Amino acid sequence: MSGKIADILISSFTKILLPGIRVTIPLTILAFILATVIALALALVQVAKVPVLSQIARIYIWIFRGTPLLVQLFIIFFGLPSLGVRLEAFPAAVIAFGMNLGAYNAETIRAAILGVPEGQFEAAALVGLTWWQTMIRVVLPQAFTIAFPPLFSSLIGLVKDTSLASAITVIELFTTAQQIAARTYQPFALYCEAGVIYLLFCTVLTWLQSWLEKKLVRRSPEND
Repeated sequence: MSGKIADILISSFTKILLPGIRVTIPLTILAFILATVIALALALVQVAKVPVLSQIARIYIWIFRGTPLLVQLFIIFFGLPSLGVRLEAFPAAVIAFGMNLGAYNAETIRAAILGVPEGQFEAAALVGLTWWQTMIRVVLPQAFTIAFPPLFSSLIGLVKDTSLASAITVIELFTTAQQIAARTYQPFALYCEAGVIYLLFCTVLTWLQSWLEKKLVRRSPEND
């Protein structure tokens, strides 16, 4: 019996890994890019205290942080068609993951901006920089260094969260493992194998995060 399970795991490894590379990783990257754009916009309108927009940003964050990601996926993929908006499973997943993570990362970026010393704002004002110039040239580069570790950690978390895309028929890593498990009647072994592949992806990203953090530390002004 153990030999049969080993044969199944060996033959299924590539079949599960490939959707991970072709679907799970692109889904993660695209959703994270969308999340970063949303998060930066939400953070900036809050820091700038833009009338109306800052209140809308707070409501957005409240809703997306206060409701389950799976529910958001179902609303976008299964609910929007009743309003005449139909999306394919993959773009629906990208939008759902991006909008959800954007709400969390917005608070990370906002906190990082507020973590930049007030003297930086005052110095920029003294040399005649506008608020936007101050943000782009002075504050955001420093805020990025502060926000990088939690933002990259959210990227690693997103890799694991993409398994929820199987609920809306995206054929990604976990969906493939489910399909093979249904055919072979070996759910425990195959789900463990899927978990190992997720672990491999996240381990590589963790190593990358550690390497990039060291690079950022060396380039920080304090070390010049």
